[in-house]
Amino acid sequence: MHSSLTITLISGLLSAFFLFASSIKILAWQKKIFQIQLGFFHKYGLNRTIMILVGLIELFAALALWLPETGIILGAAAIAITSIGAIYCHLRFDTWRDGIPAMVTLSLSSSLFFL
Repeated sequence: MHSSLTITLISGLLSAFFLFASSIKILAWQKKIFQIQLGFFHKYGLNRTIMILVGLIELFAALALWLPETGIILGAAAIAITSIGAIYCHLRFDTWRDGIPAMVTLSLSSSLFFL
């Protein structure tokens, strides 16, 4: 029961974060955050289309976390993959500090595999 509650809390936290993050990447509704994220993508040599594709992967992951077992695994895997990509880009083009949110989401999504 304890691990079930932990899974629910981690899934809920990741889902909320990635619903928010993906909605900005896809819809560009929050202008300040969108401009910062788009600036990162441009710095990495990526365009708006790639940003939308990343947002769609994040949206899929956020929604999959609410499905039974296989959905949680797929959602956690999608978040881990996008987090690894973000960490790589931040370490290559920015400072390690810019990668801290991705490090946290990688840790949380990875923990879902073990719970």
